[in-house]
Amino acid sequence: MTLSLPQRISICEVGPRDGLQNEAVQLSIAQKAELIGMAAAAGLRCIEIGSFVSAKAVPSMADTDEVARRIERREGVEYRVLVANLAGLKRCQTAGIDKAKLTVSSSETHSLKNLGRTPHKVMQDFADCAAFAREHHIALAGAISTAFGCPYEGAVSIDRVRALIESFLALGITELSLSDTTGVANPRQVYDYCTTLRAEYPTVQWTLHFHDTRGLGLANVFAGLLAGVTHYDAAFAGLGGCPFAPGATGNIATEDLVHMAEALQIETGVELAKVVGLGCRVQELVGRVTDSAMLRLAAARASHATPDQQQKG
Repeated sequence: MTLSLPQRISICEVGPRDGLQNEAVQLSIAQKAELIGMAAAAGLRCIEIGSFVSAKAVPSMADTDEVARRIERREGVEYRVLVANLAGLKRCQTAGIDKAKLTVSSSETHSLKNLGRTPHKVMQDFADCAAFAREHHIALAGAISTAFGCPYEGAVSIDRVRALIESFLALGITELSLSDTTGVANPRQVYDYCTTLRAEYPTVQWTLHFHDTRGLGLANVFAGLLAGVTHYDAAFAGLGGCPFAPGATGNIATEDLVHMAEALQIETGVELAKVVGLGCRVQELVGRVTDSAMLRLAAARASHATPDQQQKG
């Protein structure tokens, strides 16, 4: 059997936002800017640099305004942020960021814990965001959290997801992410959802956002590839987790995704050695070993290298 896989995929580095928001160690503005610069140098052309949300709710994102001012922006790289309301979008405009992602949960319980509003109310409020974005030339994407399942409510039907897709489309937003917030998705579900939704909404640019809570993150990517999806989120060193979702662990690691794509002869435009180096630097800064296969391999190789090899490396 011949597999039908995309020739190229696009990867958005979400480590500076989703990766760092749940870490006990809070990095400095300079350290965050360093990691964002390393990601761009590695060839990543989409980087989620942080979020404009409540500093009380997510303290590690309180300095995103200053991070936006500090980073050295490369031509051809999309620097974006996550926002939850009009106040966040106004901060985005002030910081000079011209791409924002609006997020809503398919689960009412998760939405109330995460944003303090029902999904219906969140989408109503996004109408003001869409109007502001048009006026100030800010591009918008949408993200549907808990799209494959909720830690509070369990299974999420595709009909709930459809309702939110329709709401985003009504606002003129056609770049949408399906987010597996707590890593409950499985490859069959991913394939079924993606083939169905791609057929029903052919004008949408779909992105898949997986967490590796149950070890199925890359398997779910493969299912997405088989379904024809070409855009994926990933986080350096496999960091990540939602503060408002019990059991949420890290995203799929950027370096692991790049490695798998290379093994499948799928182009990413990203240099594997550089994202492995980025992941190693992330581990240094957060002060712990993270759940990344390529970083475990790099550590194992380093431990068996001769002193001369270590000096050269």
